[in-house]
Amino acid sequence: MKNELQRDVERVSLSLDVNGESSQLLVPVHKTLLEVLREDMGLTGTKHGCELGECGTCTVLIDGRPHLSCLVLPVQVEGRAITTVEGLAVGSELHPLQQAFAELGAAQCGYCTPGILLASRALLDVNPKPTRDEIREALAGNLCRCTGYVKILEAVEMAATRMAG
Repeated sequence: MKNELQRDVERVSLSLDVNGESSQLLVPVHKTLLEVLREDMGLTGTKHGCELGECGTCTVLIDGRPHLSCLVLPVQVEGRAITTVEGLAVGSELHPLQQAFAELGAAQCGYCTPGILLASRALLDVNPKPTRDEIREALAGNLCRCTGYVKILEAVEMAATRMAG
């Protein structure tokens, strides 16, 4: 008779496309995408926050759209393109959003920054010249406790201008 603490955990084999690379994984069915990215794939840029879908800290892009990875099971996104903050830069070249955030000091402690960067990228991919109100709306689900958001908004505007040429 097995001890309750030694229960067999059902695992699922799946293939995830993360940052343009396909990975085969065998993971417990109860693990969230957030946990698989951090614990099984070593992609720690995606942060644990509230784990209730309220803070945006765990935002990743799935097929180019922002999703809260704490609310997504990996089996739901098999075969879909997942982008984490590690996938923004190309080699050693920062994405224009990352560059603007660094230049303007838009990241203070940095904990919320990965989610904000990805939500901003999703916005700029569909709206290359957003208004400040459109930026605010796109980032409404991402909470930051360190800034007054002004530098974040300015950094997104700067990146948009640079990306537009």
